[in-house]
Amino acid sequence: MGYLALLEQFQPCCEQEEGDKRVILDYCRTFPQNILTRENEFAHLTSSGLVLNPSLTRVLMVYHNIYHSWSWTGGHCDGDPDFLAVALREAQEETGLARVQPLAGELMGLDILPVPGHVKRGRYVPAHMHLSAAFVLVAPEGQAVREKPDENSGVRWFDTGELSRICEEPEMVPVYEKIIRRARRWRQQNS
Repeated sequence: MGYLALLEQFQPCCEQEEGDKRVILDYCRTFPQNILTRENEFAHLTSSGLVLNPSLTRVLMVYHNIYHSWSWTGGHCDGDPDFLAVALREAQEETGLARVQPLAGELMGLDILPVPGHVKRGRYVPAHMHLSAAFVLVAPEGQAVREKPDENSGVRWFDTGELSRICEEPEMVPVYEKIIRRARRWRQQNS
């Protein structure tokens, strides 16, 4: 399935997701030549994975070097239209997880996320927007994890109820909590 079809099939759970879905689809159709790459400097598609344990009660977070906060895993599509493959690859690269899989093949979140201007690898990156497609990924606790020093300085499991305490990006807490609620509903409906 192509990335546009995946975005079109996403079922919003709230007014915010309805609006973000409409804007993201319009932007993708307006800039099909570079929406999957950072060449589109104002906004581009990203894919993230909120890594949860099998009981969906704990979340694996990375301490993001740019945002100075515990954060989910994920990153730029860099031309790859397979959002799920991007989310899985980023989760493994950023945490060292050997075993991680999707809870479902469908998107669990769709958000427009602002990124402040910052320096990365010695180069200034102007403020822009991430058009974020998110999945819930499941990994057993107890696996070895490791940092990815060029991106994060910590990898750690937390109880899902701790997000508002550990996250220094308060605007991200509702995003994470919304995705966790959707994952739990999905699990109830599909078990």
